[in-house]
Amino acid sequence: MTTIGRLLELGGLPRGRVALSIGLGALALGFGVALMTTAGYLISRAAEQPPILALTTIIVVVRFLALARPLARYLERLASHDLALQALGRIRSRVYERIEPLAPAELEAFRRGDVVSRLVGDVDALQGLYLRGLGPPLVALGLSVACVVAVAVVLPVAALALAVGLALGGIVVPLLAGRLGRRAGRRQAAARGELTAELVELLRGAPELVAYGREEEALARVRTADGELLRLGRRDALVAGLADALTVLVAGLTTAAVLALAVASHGAGELDRVLVATLALLALSSFDAVAPLPSAARELSGTLASGRRVLHLAERVPLVADPLEPAQLPRAPVTVALQGVTARYPSSISPVLKSFDLRLEPGSRVALVGPSGAGKTTVTNLLLRFLDPTEGRVTIDGVDLRDLRQEDVRRTFALAGQDAHVFDSSIRENLRLARPAATDAELRGALRRARLDDWVEALPDGLDTLVGEDGASLSGGQRQRLVIARALLADAPVLLLDEPTAHLDGPTARELVADALDAADDRAVLLITHRPEGLELVDAVVTVPEPA
Repeated sequence: MTTIGRLLELGGLPRGRVALSIGLGALALGFGVALMTTAGYLISRAAEQPPILALTTIIVVVRFLALARPLARYLERLASHDLALQALGRIRSRVYERIEPLAPAELEAFRRGDVVSRLVGDVDALQGLYLRGLGPPLVALGLSVACVVAVAVVLPVAALALAVGLALGGIVVPLLAGRLGRRAGRRQAAARGELTAELVELLRGAPELVAYGREEEALARVRTADGELLRLGRRDALVAGLADALTVLVAGLTTAAVLALAVASHGAGELDRVLVATLALLALSSFDAVAPLPSAARELSGTLASGRRVLHLAERVPLVADPLEPAQLPRAPVTVALQGVTARYPSSISPVLKSFDLRLEPGSRVALVGPSGAGKTTVTNLLLRFLDPTEGRVTIDGVDLRDLRQEDVRRTFALAGQDAHVFDSSIRENLRLARPAATDAELRGALRRARLDDWVEALPDGLDTLVGEDGASLSGGQRQRLVIARALLADAPVLLLDEPTAHLDGPTARELVADALDAADDRAVLLITHRPEGLELVDAVVTVPEPA
């Protein structure tokens, strides 16, 4: 299937709505051509000073067309833009639904800003496909044929000239505009993605860049990306101006040719003089149908480039998938085990974890230690089934995780990670991420177990206090305790603490680990850390060897 076909399928456009939009577009342009033609006839006929009653019918027709044209245009814009916006919303939601199973392991190859650009800028660019890529070519074809036939009925030789002009304006000029704008259009989507990625990294890393005096290098990269996008935009504008000029030139020459042929025919006594201006105005107004085509052709390559970037995300097949006949999730308490597990990320050549074994009994406390890059966080990705092992297996009470639904697997674990996201919302809503129906009493219970309740109660807005983007209003310790409270609220049988003491001082780190282990009650706890604080509180310490 072609790129256009795949994008139309992804948008899921209802055929009836598409037909309505195209029909209204044809009606609006048809009314416009008819208005110009009948108005020309009315003026020419009135110049002969006939009895007023002889003009009554044509006057009524002109008035009707003058009222009907803007109404039809309004309805067409309403229908086409509603169709495009519905398609964009449907595409955006479908793309998100399809990339959600890819996170986090299979999205590592994409920069954050690039993913945002694909979901926002590239999807928005697809409106050109629905607004200018579907209806206008069909409308132009139908209306051009109708105009040529109408002229042929009156003056066949003029119809031939009009057909040639419409072919040049509706086929040759758009093809030329599309060819000239193809390179710039293809590269604009990638350039927008690069600029967005650079801006996101600049904003996220601004404090570090300033601290180390490297902000000018980052700004230079942004300026380079912006300059490339500006250069492509200028090239695109030049092609647009050239295409518009050629369209106007072809329309003018065609109208002049039709007028000359009509005058010659009248001079030969073969054509009523009233129809001379009528044919010329009909020829001129018929170019309203083909006028949008050069712009649509010029933008098509850019639209398709954006579409391919969207499809590149939407059509990726997740490496982790649910089984056709899933097994039943064992009831808590459960024993979790990794047996001879070797794991590799899609973007990695060598495995990050090799022949690794781990066993977590109900109620046990196990610490997983090892140097940075040894694969400790990979263990949590395996347990949550963000990643499947290439060798060995991960089990819950002897049941391989690959035989279970991903949703069931993730109900077994509650993760409090060092990079856990804190949303720019209230404390209440951040906690309810783990259990949306939790009551205030349950929220306060989770905060109490995380030793955060006294601080929250002392706040003027309590649970409704806003924490800022990614918890910017919280201290490091408060943020980590909020993440732990959220994990405790999930009430899963296994608690995963992935580097909970990152960025904390020694005494605060030990106190946090002790509080988290105490709050876990009878749950199994896997503490993943590279620091010594709290290791004396666990039942066993397992070291992850650094891969060779």
